[in-house]
Amino acid sequence: MSRYIRRSVDAMNGYLPGEQPSSSDVIKLNTNENPYPPAPEVLQVVRGFDPQRLRRYPDPAANELRQCIADLHGCAIENVIVGNGSDEILALCTRAFVESTGSVGYFTPSYSLYPILADIRDVEKRPVPLTRGFEWPEDFAPGSSRLARYAASLFFMTNPNAPTGICHPKNTVAAFCHSFDGIVVLDEAYVDFADEDCVDIALNSANVLVARSLSKSYSLAGARLGYALGSADLVGALIKIKDAYNIAALTQQIGIAAIRQVAQMRENVTRIKTTRERLRAALEQRDFIVYPSQANFLWTRPAIMGAVDLFEFLGAENILVRHFEGAETGNFIRISIGLDGEIDALIEAVDRFIAEQA
Repeated sequence: MSRYIRRSVDAMNGYLPGEQPSSSDVIKLNTNENPYPPAPEVLQVVRGFDPQRLRRYPDPAANELRQCIADLHGCAIENVIVGNGSDEILALCTRAFVESTGSVGYFTPSYSLYPILADIRDVEKRPVPLTRGFEWPEDFAPGSSRLARYAASLFFMTNPNAPTGICHPKNTVAAFCHSFDGIVVLDEAYVDFADEDCVDIALNSANVLVARSLSKSYSLAGARLGYALGSADLVGALIKIKDAYNIAALTQQIGIAAIRQVAQMRENVTRIKTTRERLRAALEQRDFIVYPSQANFLWTRPAIMGAVDLFEFLGAENILVRHFEGAETGNFIRISIGLDGEIDALIEAVDRFIAEQA
């Protein structure tokens, strides 16, 4: 241990992202990327971007982009902050809303970045276990006598959840937010694939933010762009502490073009949801346990074979899926929804694995 490094940083584990292979021969179903390209208008922005603009700093407030997002959601620009991916906004929340003596809560299993953000701040982590079926825990219901044990300064809630894809009911989420004595961040990275969202809860509450990402539904994972919606007070606190020029000029223009073509995004979402249901049916026919997903992936457990064995077999077949070690998650794999041909290849590989096991 170096004496120049904070003890908490030296002791912590960093976030482990999904594998990003360099080969183009791999079928990549491991990081929930959108298999379809962004809107043609986005590509026009990239091709037509004036390189002279690279000499100058971008708009530090990203006002045109923020206004575009505000128009999309029917709110004021003061209710919007944009970030270098929604991950930047999540990190800003731990800095703006958690004292050094505070704590960060989150469901488990959920997005594995949350405990790491707490470790970076060196504050207490308060994980809340989901049920065995990965649903809302009874202890966490508003009015529960045991809810006080989970008190925290800030609570992160991915909805639909990752890695399970399960969406918590909106009325349950709303009741929790209204009863929670702290800040709630509803991480809606996958919400465009779901049946409902909680933007109205954030815009009408003093203690709630909704975080969004353009990585999944808008096919812009490589652009690193996210945003959050909430009260002007909460958003203003985040704007105070963000990096001065956190969104590149090109990224701002890409985001504007993408959001103005929301119909194109929804068309791709519909295609992904159709493929998602086809894969669900195929896996269930092969005796997989598949959880109800409202995201662009499936959380599934092979009923008669080992998840690790299947994960390794698919990897040898140049098909990448995601496996999370641990008692809660080790028997499952997460499969991102790809192109129809990629899903066909996955199903064929699963059949070969089943035949080998037999």
